[in-house]
Amino acid sequence: MRNISGLLPSQEQQRRLTYFMEIGLIGMLFVGIERGNGGIVLNTAVALAVTQLPPLLERDYEIPMDPRLTLWITTAVFLHAFGTVGLPGATKTLYSQVWWWDHMTHALSASLVAGAGYATVRALHEHADGIHFPQRFVAVFILLFVLAFGVLWEILEFAIALSAQALGIRAVLTQYGLADTMLDFVFNSIGGLIVALWGGAYLADVTGAIRDRLDAQDD
Repeated sequence: MRNISGLLPSQEQQRRLTYFMEIGLIGMLFVGIERGNGGIVLNTAVALAVTQLPPLLERDYEIPMDPRLTLWITTAVFLHAFGTVGLPGATKTLYSQVWWWDHMTHALSASLVAGAGYATVRALHEHADGIHFPQRFVAVFILLFVLAFGVLWEILEFAIALSAQALGIRAVLTQYGLADTMLDFVFNSIGGLIVALWGGAYLADVTGAIRDRLDAQDD
Protein backbone atom coordinates (compact mmCIF):
# COMPACT_ATOMS: atom_id res chain seq x y z
CA MET A 1 0.00 0.00 0.00
CA ARG A 2 2.89 2.33 0.75
CA ASN A 3 4.39 1.72 -2.69
CA ILE A 4 1.06 2.51 -4.36
CA SER A 5 0.75 5.71 -2.36
CA GLY A 6 4.21 6.72 -3.51
CA LEU A 7 3.02 6.60 -7.12
CA LEU A 8 0.14 8.99 -6.46
CA PRO A 9 0.44 12.77 -6.92
CA SER A 10 1.23 14.83 -3.85
CA GLN A 11 -1.64 16.31 -1.85
CA GLU A 12 -1.01 19.72 -3.37
CA GLN A 13 -1.07 18.24 -6.87
CA GLN A 14 -4.30 16.41 -6.02
CA ARG A 15 -5.88 19.66 -4.89
CA ARG A 16 -4.81 21.36 -8.13
CA LEU A 17 -6.20 18.53 -10.25
CA THR A 18 -9.50 18.77 -8.39
CA TYR A 19 -9.59 22.55 -8.87
CA PHE A 20 -8.84 22.31 -12.61
CA MET A 21 -11.57 19.70 -13.10
CA GLU A 22 -14.08 21.92 -11.29
CA ILE A 23 -13.13 24.79 -13.61
CA GLY A 24 -13.53 22.37 -16.52
CA LEU A 25 -17.04 21.48 -15.35
CA ILE A 26 -17.97 25.16 -15.28
CA GLY A 27 -16.67 25.48 -18.84
CA MET A 28 -18.69 22.42 -19.93
CA LEU A 29 -21.79 23.93 -18.35
CA PHE A 30 -21.42 27.02 -20.53
CA VAL A 31 -20.82 24.81 -23.56
CA GLY A 32 -24.12 23.08 -22.88
CA ILE A 33 -25.88 26.43 -22.51
CA GLU A 34 -24.31 27.74 -25.74
CA ARG A 35 -25.40 24.62 -27.62
CA GLY A 36 -28.84 24.62 -26.06
CA ASN A 37 -28.20 21.03 -24.99
CA GLY A 38 -30.23 20.21 -21.88
CA GLY A 39 -28.41 16.91 -21.35
CA ILE A 40 -25.02 18.59 -21.05
CA VAL A 41 -26.39 21.34 -18.82
CA LEU A 42 -28.11 18.92 -16.45
CA ASN A 43 -25.22 16.45 -16.25
CA THR A 44 -22.59 19.13 -15.65
CA ALA A 45 -24.80 20.98 -13.15
CA VAL A 46 -25.30 17.77 -11.15
CA ALA A 47 -21.56 17.06 -11.36
CA LEU A 48 -20.76 20.54 -10.02
CA ALA A 49 -23.22 20.00 -7.17
CA VAL A 50 -21.53 16.69 -6.28
CA THR A 51 -18.11 18.39 -6.17
CA GLN A 52 -19.46 20.60 -3.37
CA LEU A 53 -20.30 17.61 -1.18
CA PRO A 54 -16.75 17.09 0.23
CA PRO A 55 -16.41 20.65 1.66
CA LEU A 56 -20.02 20.48 2.88
CA LEU A 57 -19.44 17.18 4.69
CA GLU A 58 -16.21 18.45 6.19
CA ARG A 59 -17.58 21.83 7.29
CA ASP A 60 -21.05 20.90 8.53
CA TYR A 61 -20.60 17.28 9.64
CA GLU A 62 -16.89 17.19 10.51
CA ILE A 63 -16.25 14.24 8.21
CA PRO A 64 -12.63 14.43 7.02
CA MET A 65 -12.30 14.50 3.25
CA ASP A 66 -8.64 14.38 2.39
CA PRO A 67 -7.46 15.39 -1.11
CA ARG A 68 -7.47 11.76 -2.32
CA LEU A 69 -11.16 11.32 -1.59
CA THR A 70 -12.05 14.72 -3.05
CA LEU A 71 -10.07 13.92 -6.21
CA TRP A 72 -11.76 10.50 -6.44
CA ILE A 73 -15.24 12.04 -6.28
CA THR A 74 -14.40 14.89 -8.65
CA THR A 75 -12.77 12.59 -11.22
CA ALA A 76 -15.84 10.33 -11.35
CA VAL A 77 -18.32 13.13 -12.01
CA PHE A 78 -15.93 15.04 -14.32
CA LEU A 79 -15.40 12.05 -16.61
CA HIS A 80 -19.14 11.38 -16.76
CA ALA A 81 -19.89 15.01 -17.66
CA PHE A 82 -17.03 15.14 -20.17
CA GLY A 83 -18.43 12.01 -21.80
CA THR A 84 -21.69 13.85 -22.52
CA VAL A 85 -19.89 16.84 -24.05
CA GLY A 86 -17.35 15.11 -26.28
CA LEU A 87 -14.17 16.42 -27.82
CA PRO A 88 -14.07 19.91 -29.41
CA GLY A 89 -15.48 19.81 -32.93
CA ALA A 90 -16.87 16.29 -32.55
CA THR A 91 -20.49 15.64 -33.47
CA LYS A 92 -20.81 12.63 -31.16
CA THR A 93 -20.26 12.21 -27.44
CA LEU A 94 -17.45 10.14 -25.99
CA TYR A 95 -20.09 7.70 -24.74
CA SER A 96 -20.99 6.87 -28.33
CA GLN A 97 -17.48 7.28 -29.80
CA VAL A 98 -15.32 5.42 -27.26
CA TRP A 99 -16.56 1.90 -26.51
CA TRP A 100 -15.03 1.69 -23.04
CA TRP A 101 -16.00 5.16 -21.78
CA ASP A 102 -19.36 4.05 -20.37
CA HIS A 103 -17.74 1.06 -18.64
CA MET A 104 -15.08 3.25 -17.05
CA THR A 105 -17.54 5.81 -15.72
CA HIS A 106 -19.85 3.09 -14.40
CA ALA A 107 -16.97 1.48 -12.49
CA LEU A 108 -15.91 4.84 -11.04
CA SER A 109 -19.45 5.84 -10.06
CA ALA A 110 -20.07 2.42 -8.53
CA SER A 111 -16.89 2.77 -6.49
CA LEU A 112 -18.28 6.01 -4.99
CA VAL A 113 -21.54 4.27 -4.06
CA ALA A 114 -19.55 1.38 -2.62
CA GLY A 115 -17.36 3.77 -0.64
CA ALA A 116 -20.39 5.39 0.98
CA GLY A 117 -21.86 2.00 1.83
CA TYR A 118 -18.55 0.66 3.16
CA ALA A 119 -17.91 3.63 5.45
CA THR A 120 -21.45 3.47 6.86
CA VAL A 121 -21.39 -0.28 7.51
CA ARG A 122 -17.96 -0.18 9.15
CA ALA A 123 -19.05 2.76 11.32
CA LEU A 124 -22.09 0.80 12.52
CA HIS A 125 -19.85 -2.19 13.18
CA GLU A 126 -17.51 -0.12 15.35
CA HIS A 127 -20.29 1.87 17.04
CA ALA A 128 -22.76 -0.78 18.22
CA ASP A 129 -21.56 -3.46 20.62
CA GLY A 130 -24.36 -5.80 19.55
CA ILE A 131 -23.57 -5.53 15.83
CA HIS A 132 -20.76 -7.51 14.28
CA PHE A 133 -20.13 -7.61 10.55
CA PRO A 134 -17.48 -10.15 9.46
CA GLN A 135 -15.21 -8.88 6.70
CA ARG A 136 -16.63 -11.38 4.22
CA PHE A 137 -20.15 -10.17 4.98
CA VAL A 138 -19.07 -6.57 4.41
CA ALA A 139 -17.65 -7.49 0.99
CA VAL A 140 -20.85 -9.29 -0.03
CA PHE A 141 -23.00 -6.44 1.31
CA ILE A 142 -21.03 -3.86 -0.68
CA LEU A 143 -21.45 -5.84 -3.90
CA LEU A 144 -25.20 -6.28 -3.32
CA PHE A 145 -25.54 -2.61 -2.36
CA VAL A 146 -23.82 -1.51 -5.57
CA LEU A 147 -25.87 -3.90 -7.70
CA ALA A 148 -29.12 -2.68 -6.12
CA PHE A 149 -28.14 0.94 -6.79
CA GLY A 150 -27.24 -0.05 -10.35
CA VAL A 151 -30.69 -1.54 -10.89
CA LEU A 152 -32.32 1.68 -9.67
CA TRP A 153 -30.07 3.68 -12.01
CA GLU A 154 -31.00 1.55 -15.02
CA ILE A 155 -34.70 1.93 -14.18
CA LEU A 156 -34.18 5.70 -13.98
CA GLU A 157 -32.43 5.75 -17.37
CA PHE A 158 -35.23 3.67 -18.90
CA ALA A 159 -37.94 5.93 -17.45
CA ILE A 160 -36.15 9.09 -18.63
CA ALA A 161 -35.71 7.65 -22.14
CA LEU A 162 -39.40 6.73 -22.38
CA SER A 163 -40.47 10.13 -21.04
CA ALA A 164 -38.22 11.97 -23.50
CA GLN A 165 -39.57 9.89 -26.39
CA ALA A 166 -43.16 10.60 -25.36
CA LEU A 167 -42.46 14.34 -25.08
CA GLY A 168 -40.40 14.50 -28.25
CA ILE A 169 -37.28 15.84 -26.56
CA ARG A 170 -33.70 14.62 -26.22
CA ALA A 171 -33.09 12.27 -23.29
CA VAL A 172 -30.50 13.44 -20.75
CA LEU A 173 -29.70 9.79 -19.94
CA THR A 174 -29.70 7.00 -22.51
CA GLN A 175 -29.71 3.22 -22.54
CA TYR A 176 -27.90 1.36 -25.33
CA GLY A 177 -29.67 -1.99 -25.15
CA LEU A 178 -29.81 -5.08 -22.95
CA ALA A 179 -26.20 -6.14 -23.63
CA ASP A 180 -24.94 -2.73 -22.55
CA THR A 181 -27.05 -2.87 -19.39
CA MET A 182 -25.58 -6.26 -18.48
CA LEU A 183 -22.07 -4.89 -19.03
CA ASP A 184 -22.96 -1.94 -16.80
CA PHE A 185 -23.72 -4.39 -14.00
CA VAL A 186 -20.39 -6.14 -14.58
CA PHE A 187 -18.39 -2.92 -14.30
CA ASN A 188 -20.51 -1.76 -11.37
CA SER A 189 -19.46 -4.98 -9.63
CA ILE A 190 -15.81 -4.32 -10.46
CA GLY A 191 -16.00 -0.87 -8.86
CA GLY A 192 -17.72 -2.30 -5.79
CA LEU A 193 -15.23 -5.16 -5.51
CA ILE A 194 -12.25 -2.79 -5.54
CA VAL A 195 -13.72 -0.82 -2.64
CA ALA A 196 -14.67 -3.99 -0.76
CA LEU A 197 -11.08 -5.23 -0.98
CA TRP A 198 -9.13 -2.01 -0.41
CA GLY A 199 -11.62 0.54 0.89
CA GLY A 200 -10.47 0.20 4.49
CA ALA A 201 -7.08 1.68 3.69
CA TYR A 202 -8.56 4.93 2.33
CA LEU A 203 -11.86 5.29 4.20
CA ALA A 204 -10.70 4.73 7.78
CA ASP A 205 -10.91 8.44 8.69
CA VAL A 206 -14.40 8.77 7.21
CA THR A 207 -15.53 5.63 9.02
CA GLY A 208 -14.13 6.96 12.30
CA ALA A 209 -15.89 10.31 11.89
CA ILE A 210 -19.26 8.65 11.23
CA ARG A 211 -18.73 6.37 14.24
CA ASP A 212 -17.92 9.37 16.45
CA ARG A 213 -21.13 11.11 15.36
CA LEU A 214 -23.13 7.99 16.19
CA ASP A 215 -21.40 7.77 19.57
CA ALA A 216 -22.16 11.45 20.27
CA GLN A 217 -25.86 10.94 19.50
CA ASP A 218 -26.02 8.15 22.09
CA ASP A 219 -24.44 10.27 24.84
